[in-house]
Amino acid sequence: MKKFILLSFILYIGITNSVGAQAGVFNPFANCVTDPNGQCVPNTILTAMPFLRIIPDARGGAMGDAGIATSADASSLHYNGAKLAFAEQEVGLGVTYTPWLRNLGLNDVYLAYLSGYKQIDKLQTVAFSLRFFSLGDINFTDINGDPAGTGSPREMEFAVAYARKLGSNLSAGLTGKYIYSNLASGQMVNGTEIVSANAFAADISLQYVKENKIVANGGKFSMGLTLSNIGSKVTYTGNTLKDFLPGNFGLGAAMELNFDEYNTITFAFDINKLLAPSPIVCQELDAEGNIIRNPNCSMDGDSIPDYRQKGLFSGAFGSFSDAQGGAGEEFKEISYSLGIEYWYDKQFAVRAGYFYEHPEKGDRQYLTLGVGLKYNVFGLNLAYLTPTNNRRNPLDNTLRFSMLYDFESSRGDN
Repeated sequence: MKKFILLSFILYIGITNSVGAQAGVFNPFANCVTDPNGQCVPNTILTAMPFLRIIPDARGGAMGDAGIATSADASSLHYNGAKLAFAEQEVGLGVTYTPWLRNLGLNDVYLAYLSGYKQIDKLQTVAFSLRFFSLGDINFTDINGDPAGTGSPREMEFAVAYARKLGSNLSAGLTGKYIYSNLASGQMVNGTEIVSANAFAADISLQYVKENKIVANGGKFSMGLTLSNIGSKVTYTGNTLKDFLPGNFGLGAAMELNFDEYNTITFAFDINKLLAPSPIVCQELDAEGNIIRNPNCSMDGDSIPDYRQKGLFSGAFGSFSDAQGGAGEEFKEISYSLGIEYWYDKQFAVRAGYFYEHPEKGDRQYLTLGVGLKYNVFGLNLAYLTPTNNRRNPLDNTLRFSMLYDFESSRGDN
């Protein structure tokens, strides 16, 4: 199974410069890509290094992957670095372990995430994170199924961030990242050597927080906006044809209600859209139902779809209006996260959430559950995921956990 996943990805990222278009035919009357039976089929946006979009912490993972506007903690850098300017504690540190494909009996595939922050003063905060994704040990084979050596595919991201309050209610954050991906270095596919990929990227984020008086003890309303993983395109083959990082536009809102000194509920809602070009299918139906070549697929005549040759900024910021199916397809590319979190006495939490992605754009749909416990200087979060459709998820029947450390409590400040 691991061989299949890895080799499928390598085939996608482009072994030669003569990559064809997406399979299927674009049907303008159905506003989707259809198969020979006229049924709509997936036309998913594909990027390099998709591990950058895996939710790394159990708190957000238990809230349907929502976290752009929720209260700040040590894992906030993945969602919205600007949140850290409003962190209640001066210092925070967290570590998360996420088993991957555990439902298939694989024990050496996992995501590990280490993150932390430190307030410089009341206005400024610095943070860091280290993400490591291991695909375990793999026995490679060639196209004939003969042994071709072994390897340990792995990917890594190191990030540093700076967040600053711009006023009593608004903050901004800037994150710089170095990303490394080694999937099959040294292997040969169709005469082309696979190499490791390196990239630099940045996140830009904003956070708005306002006190509310909806309930007697008050609460907070928060909104967050992020542009993440905006960085250099990468290649695993040394070719000039490169692939986009999973850049992302995220917008989130959260409402925290403090019913009394013991009971607090937070509702969170996020929307996310990849900042990468929408795939263009090179065959389409005309008004008479005949299959014709899409003239906009490869206007320069090199047989490579033009959407794969776009530059960083034209590809990322043009992704809001480049879908072959127009506005209808653009809205299909938005995913939705809804989460709820209940705290009792700031010691025990129960969480739930739902994540939805359109069937033609990934089809990830699942419910999430989780709990949190804070005792003395330590915090522990657990998350569990169960799909709501027949699409298998790498986190099926998997328990992931995060540990947080409260430095101020250890000093006796609280």
